Amino acid sequence: MRVTQSMLAGNMLRNLSSSYENMGTYQDQLATGKKITRASQDPVVAMKGMNYRSQLSGVEQYKRNISEVHNWMDSSDSSMNEATQAMQRVRELTVQASNGTYEGEQLANIAKEIRQLKEHVGSIANTKVNDKYIFNGTNTTAAPVNMDNAAFTINQSASPVMIEVSDGVRIQTNVNAGNVFNEDLFNDLESFANALESGTDLDEFLGKFDGHINNIVNERADLGARMNRVELIEDRLATQEVSASKLVSDNEDADIEKVIMDLKTQETIHRAALGAGSRIIQPTLMDFLR
Repeated sequence: MRVTQSMLAGNMLRNLSSSYENMGTYQDQLATGKKITRASQDPVVAMKGMNYRSQLSGVEQYKRNISEVHNWMDSSDSSMNEATQAMQRVRELTVQASNGTYEGEQLANIAKEIRQLKEHVGSIANTKVNDKYIFNGTNTTAAPVNMDNAAFTINQSASPVMIEVSDGVRIQTNVNAGNVFNEDLFNDLESFANALESGTDLDEFLGKFDGHINNIVNERADLGARMNRVELIEDRLATQEVSASKLVSDNEDADIEKVIMDLKTQETIHRAALGAGSRIIQPTLMDFLR
């Protein structure tokens, strides 16, 4: 086959174009720090990257969910601690009033404090976090305790709040308010205040209030167990996030040292190609006519 001048020039241009493309690829890797900038450059890397990033996004979402879980649980625990303190004060007043040394006016003053504590417990039951009632299950827009009347109507039809914190793992984040802020609690407080004012027997109330305090303590214990489980899940998610981030990095990040060496090598090759090309296109008709 006869090699013509045009064939030499065409090969030179194709080789130079390929050299420019290689240098452009290395420069993109240096600028972005990534192996590829388009899926067409390496479909396998692109597909793996999508899977790894999806896994990482899932872990990050679960971590955001756990932050919401902590918000609910910490607020619930703090509120129940306040409720416990209020009921312990009720118990102290019950013991004082039952010793038989207080007169009518003194008992009436205790009754006033009992009703204030009743109001306080009701306000605790209506605690809001981020404009959500945390003791009313999934119905977070309605107050669980109606404080507009003496009966303190309790909404006990609330469903538990379940938040997914890991693949297939959903955990209850709220407290069953019916076990803590139930109608019996408010009725017993009101009955005790009435008994103080009327001077009737007070012996039965100490046992009732001890029962309500135990209900709060038991519910806090259950909440504490769930909080401990959430911390274990949070630690596992942190480990999974590190692993997923490493997979993404290993799959997508360019080896900068290697890229620099490849670019320098390609620049040398490109200069050699330009030198060879200059020798190919140098002879012209004018060179022979001189």
